Amino acid sequence: MTSVITLLTDYGLEDGYVAACHGVIATIAPSARVIDVCHLVPSGDVRRGAAILAQTIPYLPSGVHIGAVDPGAGGVRRAVAVAVADRVFVGPDNGLLSWAIHAAGGARAAYEISDERHFLRPVSPTFHGRDVYAPVAGRLCGGLDPADLGPAVPLERLVSLPEPTSVLREGAVEGEVVSVDRYGNTQLSISAGDLEALGLRVGDTLGVMLGRRRLSMPYRESYTAVPPGDLVAFADSAGLIAFAVNSGDAAQRLGLPPGAHVRLSPSG
Repeated sequence: MTSVITLLTDYGLEDGYVAACHGVIATIAPSARVIDVCHLVPSGDVRRGAAILAQTIPYLPSGVHIGAVDPGAGGVRRAVAVAVADRVFVGPDNGLLSWAIHAAGGARAAYEISDERHFLRPVSPTFHGRDVYAPVAGRLCGGLDPADLGPAVPLERLVSLPEPTSVLREGAVEGEVVSVDRYGNTQLSISAGDLEALGLRVGDTLGVMLGRRRLSMPYRESYTAVPPGDLVAFADSAGLIAFAVNSGDAAQRLGLPPGAHVRLSPSG
């Protein structure tokens, strides 16, 4: 296992929670390099955390990847270590890791993290990031076999979030809002390839159905291709269609939360 640990949480930056996790890792695995993926996931938003991790994992080196967005902390959900090729994902079994595991090639083995010899003591029931995930990650970097963490978990028993999907039908493509970033850009489950399948290209105008609302929106290379304050659709860095407002907030303008249904078609 390479000495790289990545860390994604909803802990924020106002408190010392992230520093505590770094400190635990540095104590157990002082040579490990820690990459902070994100600590500003909205509190308890497992779906947003899953999207960020899955879309970032192709650009991260092999190593141990901690996910700690865990509204069920202190409850009955289990902690798991999931081996994927030359990576191990560590976190709650609540679906947070599922999209990234798929993006990294699929799980080959999973283990319940239950052997308390590898934890900090005492374990806070509400801070498993510090007391369970961080020390376990440090020990994995030091050569601990994931199988030594606890009993094997059948792969089909791992919790998975429903994958965002898009459906082509009747001259249109239907999908949903996957996530909303800090700029208010709304990322859809609809890809640029889906629009190409409808004959739509950059420079065209899209017909956009949002519930009972219908509007037209330019399809451009980026949000800067329209005047400030205007709406635009573009293919983002993950190859997915996103709505944006140049110098504004598309999610607020359109009232589109994650999960909202969207239908795109040629305008007219």
